[in-house]
Amino acid sequence: MLNINIDKLKKLDSTTNEAYKRLRTNIQFCGNDVKVIALTSTVPNEGKSSVSFNLAASIAELGKKVIFLDTDLRKSVLVGRYKINKAVKGLTHYLSGVNQFDEVVYATNVDNLHVVFSGPVPPNPAELLGNKYFKGLLAQLRKTYDYVIIDTPPIGSVIDAAIVAQECDGVVLVVSAGEISYKAVQRSKAQMEKSDCRLLGVVLNKVPMGKSGYYGKYYGKYYGNYGNYGDTPSSGIKSK
Repeated sequence: MLNINIDKLKKLDSTTNEAYKRLRTNIQFCGNDVKVIALTSTVPNEGKSSVSFNLAASIAELGKKVIFLDTDLRKSVLVGRYKINKAVKGLTHYLSGVNQFDEVVYATNVDNLHVVFSGPVPPNPAELLGNKYFKGLLAQLRKTYDYVIIDTPPIGSVIDAAIVAQECDGVVLVVSAGEISYKAVQRSKAQMEKSDCRLLGVVLNKVPMGKSGYYGKYYGKYYGNYGNYGDTPSSGIKSK
C-alpha cells in the first residue's frame, strides 16, 4: 500500500479536538450496525470536507480501522487543503477501470487511517458513483474496516450525495451556522430522506462561540429535535 503524509491534521487546537471527540462518541452511540457513513452539506464551503476528514482521523485515534473516501468527484478540495505534494491516483481511476483498488488507497501518518482521494474530474460523476463497482467496493470495505467515512458533494447542488447514501448505513448533514436558511436545510434533509438512508443528525459548524447565548438559541431554533450539542463543530447526532 502506498503511503502519504498529512501534517495539517496535527494542527487542530484543543477545543476543536475535543469537539471531534464528542462527535465520534455520538457516532458510536448510533449503534454497531452504523459503520458506513456519508457526510454532506447544502451548499459548498460549509466545512463538510474538513469535518469528514477530521472525524475519520478522530475515530482512527481510538484504534479503529478507518478508511476515508472522497466522493466529491466534481470539485474536491482535499489534496490542496492538506498540501499533498505528490501526484495521487483516486477513486475515479478505480471506478473507471484504469487502476486496481490497491493502487488508489493510501496509508497515512495517522495510525489506522487509510484514504482514497477523488482523482481527476470525470465526465460522468453520478454514473460512476451509481455503478456496480462502487457498490461492490463499499460491500468489501464494510468487511475490511471498522468505519467507512465518505465525503460527498453538497446535496443542494448535485444529486451525488443521495446516490452514495443509498449504499450507506447513515448520513450526517453539516450546516454552517448563520449562513444557511432553515428552508434550505429542510430541502436538503428531504432530499436525503428520499435515498432511504437513515439521517443520523446534524453537525452545526462554524459556530461563533464568543457570543454569549448564541449557540443554544441558534441550535434550539433550527435543530432542536436532533438532540444535544457540544463544542464547535457541534453534533446533533441521534443514537438509537
